[in-house]
Amino acid sequence: MEQLKQGEGQTSEFKMTFQKEVIETIVSFANAKGGRVYIGVNDRGDIIGVKLNKESLQNWVNQIKQATSPSVIPDVDTAIVEGKTIVVMEVKEYPIKPVSVKHRYLVRKANANHIMSMDEIANEYLKTKNSSWDYYSDSQHNFRDISLKKIENAVRKIEKNLDKSFDDTPIQILHKYGLVRDDQITFGAYLLFAQDFCPLSGIQAGRFKTPTDIIDSISLNSDLFTEVEELTAFVKKHLMVEYIITGEPQRAHRYDYPLDAIREIVLNMIVHRDYRDSSDSVIKIFDDRMEFYNPGGLYDDLTVEQLITNNYQSKTRNKLIAMMFKECGLIEKYGSGISRIKKLCADQGLKEPIFEEKHKGFKVTLYKKTTQETTQEPTQETTQETVRKLSTQDQMLALIEQNSKITRVELAAQIGVSENAIKQQIAKLKKAGRLHRIGSTKGGYWEVQK
Repeated sequence: MEQLKQGEGQTSEFKMTFQKEVIETIVSFANAKGGRVYIGVNDRGDIIGVKLNKESLQNWVNQIKQATSPSVIPDVDTAIVEGKTIVVMEVKEYPIKPVSVKHRYLVRKANANHIMSMDEIANEYLKTKNSSWDYYSDSQHNFRDISLKKIENAVRKIEKNLDKSFDDTPIQILHKYGLVRDDQITFGAYLLFAQDFCPLSGIQAGRFKTPTDIIDSISLNSDLFTEVEELTAFVKKHLMVEYIITGEPQRAHRYDYPLDAIREIVLNMIVHRDYRDSSDSVIKIFDDRMEFYNPGGLYDDLTVEQLITNNYQSKTRNKLIAMMFKECGLIEKYGSGISRIKKLCADQGLKEPIFEEKHKGFKVTLYKKTTQETTQEPTQETTQETVRKLSTQDQMLALIEQNSKITRVELAAQIGVSENAIKQQIAKLKKAGRLHRIGSTKGGYWEVQK
């Protein structure tokens, strides 16, 4: 038999006799992709053979059926190989998971049986019910713990994205989307619309000069929509910007990392995170790279190789959260994020991002161009000038020198900060004697002091 020559693996196991390990392997296969147990074969694949009587096979099947829950009944056949009888027991992937043997849950990984963790058991149970953790009622929180204003904000986003309108109250809309079950909010509802501090959604982000020297940081425990915006803003604050002066009123500018790629990573972190894990998500910004780490590995046995080659069927750990983000227009298409991130980085001439499973979590690393890589790039047209890696104040002064009547709103838009931040920097520049206002607020202009 060809399978015997290939040896033991993900879907095959050799046993010399029928024993409890056979039942454990049957259960492991049932909780994975199915497989066959060959009885009468040793570990090396040598044919030993088994002696059978007319009741042997039925007795073995009964033992398997009685020891497993839900009951598993394998297909059983015999074969004559090298003049000896062997038994082949085959089990398909079981539709109702997880299957247990004497209250123990096992799953096949590579060529061995592994005891399933509590998370793996819970995941298999949820997948069987075509559900996910965020659909379940949150017994620790109630309607007082979520914000009606935040629900209304999400409704406005949905109405704009889908070009529709709701006549329902915010709570009625929660019911329609499955965010309330049995008059109790779900984990998804709490995470999406938490009123104040949310202990489940902790995220730490920092700007580092060295692995131990942190110069700025932010700690978030809020609703998921707010976290997307605040994380993106924090990262953007620490990016260098390149301005290309073309003579046009609005100058082209580019950050040293593609903003759309960063936002895509942040969205993926928040939507696909395992919120049952008590660890925080972490973002670290270094001089030469950015690291994004999420607790909880890839979902549903997805491998990194499948992820980066786009060779997988898109599934999500948090179906309710993912659905709401899609309804609000924050996610365009399930399963397209990694390809989009890779393309955005490639289009900007950056190294390919690294995607890896690490420390029981998932990590993405983006790399900045080195100085050498930057200087070797073709320059813009000779009539263009480039202003690179300036502080906010220097960027403001450069823009004002190009257009002395530029407004605070225009400065904020071109630099990528808030109008309030521009107002604060103007006050500092005036105090330092580097900037002077001539004329009225509406009809006047700026003068840069050399």
